[in-house]
Amino acid sequence: MEVIGDLPRELFLEILLRLPAESLMRCKYVCKYWHSLITNPKFIQLHLNYNYNNNVCVLLKRCLVTCLGQKENLLSLVCGNGFSFENLDVDLSLYRKEPCLQLLGHCDGIICLSNYRDYILLCNPATRESMVLPESCLPCYPWIRSLISQTTGLGFGYDAKSHCFKVVRIVSYWEELRGSNLPHFSRAEVYSMGTDSWKEINVTVPAHVRYSPCFETYFNGAFHWYAMDDNGNEVILSFNMGNEEFQVIPMPSFISMHDHSICRNLLVWNDCIALVIYPERGIEKSFEIFVMKEYGVKESWTNVLTIGPLTRVERPLVFRKIDEILMEGSHGQMMSYNLRNKEVKDLPIYGVPKSFSTLVYVNSLVSVKGGNQMLDQRDNTDFGW
Repeated sequence: MEVIGDLPRELFLEILLRLPAESLMRCKYVCKYWHSLITNPKFIQLHLNYNYNNNVCVLLKRCLVTCLGQKENLLSLVCGNGFSFENLDVDLSLYRKEPCLQLLGHCDGIICLSNYRDYILLCNPATRESMVLPESCLPCYPWIRSLISQTTGLGFGYDAKSHCFKVVRIVSYWEELRGSNLPHFSRAEVYSMGTDSWKEINVTVPAHVRYSPCFETYFNGAFHWYAMDDNGNEVILSFNMGNEEFQVIPMPSFISMHDHSICRNLLVWNDCIALVIYPERGIEKSFEIFVMKEYGVKESWTNVLTIGPLTRVERPLVFRKIDEILMEGSHGQMMSYNLRNKEVKDLPIYGVPKSFSTLVYVNSLVSVKGGNQMLDQRDNTDFGW
């Protein structure tokens, strides 16, 4: 075929699959044939699968201080064995200047960002597509003056049954005169990218989400938050994107609960939920790692590893590999810890202390505007060759 010269079609396809999304976005404009191929849903799925298998990176959000003393958000990618990183040029409304902007989840190259007030945004950093979600469908009860509403939980993920990306939002309502730190009640709604609309789901929210940005994790088709049940017990609250139901997962019974001097982070490690326990303060810190070997089963929590004691380390961020975890240093630098040789490395990545948030990330062509439903993995669509 003329558009690929003397190259076999299979080789031409393999070359394109190895290109980053940014390069493929430029290649679309070479000719009509290339545009048709690169925008084909089957090619987008193959490109995504290739990157999942070969090019998984870490997406990092941090704050930097400008020469005028103002804080600005910055998105960066940490890739490869040599810790190469690049800053992403993402032009998003409120992105740089919003001090409370949170990185809420990643799925198939799309990330979710929010300030937890009036701003929820989906973005593909590679294609530079973004979309602000429509307004909530939940009432704020303005006719009850003593009732205050607040977004307490947000999560982003993928529904494998309907092949659709979703955002879940939990809104809690407090009575001013009640004097309790737990809300009076909570309601939940789900945004579906396929319909571009919110719907309230008629389910009970069985626990109350407590703000803990280092805890919020998407895993196994469900989003997870740190929460308290009605009896004041610490639990993990999860929301399944497929059946749109909540589940309460107990914390390990053999760790000290209700101790505010102890931090709790939830990460994903070796295809399991991992709970990391460590002291909030101290020159030296040890990090205990508990793994839930059978998802949702309290008795399967196992203390598998203790890291440290380490100096100059503030908190864990993300497992980059099975034997490597990225951590934030006490002075706002990123560090790497190798679980095999117990070696700590300082990385040339800096930010405002405690402003770091991270996600495991893959580069993709998946759109946040058109073609919002991914193909079934068994789809046999060809490319018209």
